[in-house]
Amino acid sequence: MKATLILENGSVFTGTSIGCTEDKICQLVFNTSMVGYQELLTDPCYAGQGVVMSYPLIGNYGVNDEDNASDRVWVEALVVRHLSERGSNFRCQGDLNTYLRNGGVTGIQDVDTRALTKILRDQGSMNAMITCAEQFNIAEVMDKLKAYKITGKVATTTCAAPKTVDGNGAHVAVLDFGVTCGLVEHLTERGCKVTILPADTKAEDILSGGYNGILLSPGPGDPAENVEIIAQVKKLYDSDMPLFGIGLGHQLLALAVGGKTAKLPYGHRGGNIPVRDLEQGKVYITAQNHGYVVVDGSVDPAIAQPSHVNVNDGSIEGLKYTRPDCFTMQYDPEGNKGPAETCYVFDRIVSIMGGDK
Repeated sequence: MKATLILENGSVFTGTSIGCTEDKICQLVFNTSMVGYQELLTDPCYAGQGVVMSYPLIGNYGVNDEDNASDRVWVEALVVRHLSERGSNFRCQGDLNTYLRNGGVTGIQDVDTRALTKILRDQGSMNAMITCAEQFNIAEVMDKLKAYKITGKVATTTCAAPKTVDGNGAHVAVLDFGVTCGLVEHLTERGCKVTILPADTKAEDILSGGYNGILLSPGPGDPAENVEIIAQVKKLYDSDMPLFGIGLGHQLLALAVGGKTAKLPYGHRGGNIPVRDLEQGKVYITAQNHGYVVVDGSVDPAIAQPSHVNVNDGSIEGLKYTRPDCFTMQYDPEGNKGPAETCYVFDRIVSIMGGDK
């Protein structure tokens, strides 16, 4: 079946339908990873977005029950050059096309993804629509694309009620803005007892919960729109509880102490992005998925200073706070969909909370 991709700038790409055939409007971004498409599809940070895979062959190792980053698919749409009809891997349990249909992902293949990625890189991420309709009113589509905004996604990606994974070590509260299975697994593998809390949990309830530390999780959307959450994060910061942040959590804490965030033109999304650790003097290859950053210089140096920077564009990738037992990371240290060399972050978290690595 024919499918059409329409960009907010008026560009039109035609190809072949994959996944489901429902019309989808989304914010279109690109990811440069060669592998990890299943983890990407189930990452809550992609809520409201469609993804262009810059690598030309996707789906060649199929899908399986172990690689999901969460309990459902969050990506709205997928654009690829070629979708493999079947997977070849000893862990393969199904094909990607069926997985997309079951997850409600509208997709298109046979598209020049190199040209499309160049557009998004030069002009920035933009809204787009994929449709299988033979005829459509381009003016009406453009009006819909201009009106589309990603808002309120943390409320949809967070858990509905607290849930606990038992462990014999430090008890960490994870404030869930869009937590992934990998993040929880890294903590439990280090002996932690993990309690995942809804995003709207009050600071007073967290501080009185008997936890050894608090982790602000990654999540989707514009961090600055989460005004009520930011107010609660400020209360957590003002306590003496060990406090950490990853992704959206990193941004929310910066906002809570008076910093600013800004939207990147096309974001950082891929599995090979270099980050310099300023304390160690080392460069690590990281997995990333974010469209916003903490503005350099916006956080009072007496409160926090950059600990990591992006080698490509110099943006902040980590903050070390002068308040004891507090640091945050912008990149994804989980390693389950990319390099694993930054998993030492979890060792630091557990060590600060008084547990064993």
